[in-house]
Amino acid sequence: MAQHNTLDVCRVDLFTAEKELRQRYPEVIVARVLRIREEYNWFISNPDAKDRQFIDNAVSRFAISKVLAYSDLAIVKAMLPHLSQASRDFHRYRYNEMILETFQMAKKRKDTKTMEKAASSYAKFNRVDLEDEQAVPYDLIVVQPFTATDDPTVLGIKPIPNIQERIDALISKYRAENIDIEDIEFEDADLEESSLFPPIDPDNGGAQETNIL
Repeated sequence: MAQHNTLDVCRVDLFTAEKELRQRYPEVIVARVLRIREEYNWFISNPDAKDRQFIDNAVSRFAISKVLAYSDLAIVKAMLPHLSQASRDFHRYRYNEMILETFQMAKKRKDTKTMEKAASSYAKFNRVDLEDEQAVPYDLIVVQPFTATDDPTVLGIKPIPNIQERIDALISKYRAENIDIEDIEFEDADLEESSLFPPIDPDNGGAQETNIL
């Protein structure tokens, strides 16, 4: 049988319906998740409570040992950042819980009007009247064709008539205005490096040799 880490299970399924939990996990895991769910609800309802108060409440309410209560407290505290991100899921869970409780109370009183309202609210909130979303058929998506062009009209720009002739004319014009520019061949610079950078004399502490003219 696969081993389940309670913290990992809580991160994924703390607010999952009990029926689904029993389909996924062993009874001992389900029982602890349900207990931690109640402990978490108590924790957020008593934000100023000390750890000792949490332990005392858990021990008296669920008849567990202090060791197990401290273990539960560690899981609840580890869950807080995760649950703050998933607060929407938590409120969904609380809403469904309240609506179902309202429905059950109305059913006991045979209040069909309230039962109908509760059932309608439940169905609307959980969107049970809508079709399940279909997966996107990626294999049927046609790739958008792209074609390179130098036609500016595709961007809504009016083309300049005889543009190439105008380009050639401007090149000829600016060449004529700069006739003093002369293209020359590359030549190595004669820097007389032997005089500017004399060899280093190792016998003179690395100093450069001095040539006296």
